[in-house]
Amino acid sequence: MKILMVLTSHDKMGDTGHKTGFWLEEFTAPYYAFADAGCDITLASPAGGQPPVDPNSDAEDAQTDTTRRFKEDASAQDKLSHTLVLDTVRAADYDAIFYPGGHGPLWDLTQNADSIRLIQEFLLQDKPVGAVCHAPAVLLKTQYPDGTPVLEGIKVTGFTNTEEETVGLTKVVPFLLEDALKKRGANYQKTGDFKPFYVRDGLVITGQNPASSETTARALLRALRGESEDEDD
Repeated sequence: MKILMVLTSHDKMGDTGHKTGFWLEEFTAPYYAFADAGCDITLASPAGGQPPVDPNSDAEDAQTDTTRRFKEDASAQDKLSHTLVLDTVRAADYDAIFYPGGHGPLWDLTQNADSIRLIQEFLLQDKPVGAVCHAPAVLLKTQYPDGTPVLEGIKVTGFTNTEEETVGLTKVVPFLLEDALKKRGANYQKTGDFKPFYVRDGLVITGQNPASSETTARALLRALRGESEDEDD
């Protein structure tokens, strides 16, 4: 199974002067879920090369088993530092696409024409699309050939308004993801703040927050294997 993971290239938290990027755990937990399942993983980003890591996600209190594993994994670090430029990537070469979150995607991947193209192509080729935390924003501007929004009527989740309020960024982010998903016609689902939660609706698999990263990735693997959600990993 060949999985394309797409990361943000955006590193500025609005005009605050603070840095952002992708959330480390939201990359490492899915990465190792895929790697341990024997998947061939390709990494890409709009600018290519090393994508920016949100400094807060690299702090000591944010470390997890998979982030610590990554820090000892020279091969994975090298792969991350050499992501492909997104406009060179073809959906036909992969079996699924997955987007780690962090605040960065709200600014670049939501609007990125190559990302939008890829998601639409994956869905038209009956291939699953996964995204966690803020990354479900990548679905906001996607649509089917007849103009119907991909999100219209489907169950999705993503970082909640109250989670954004808790981290103190409601006035900084370009939009609140929960509100934006609902406005686009999605059947938005959620659980308690910062608790693991994912939703799978057809080919679209989304996770609510960092704690949902691994379960969202495993749901994508089940979709790839043609398994239903009541089957075990």
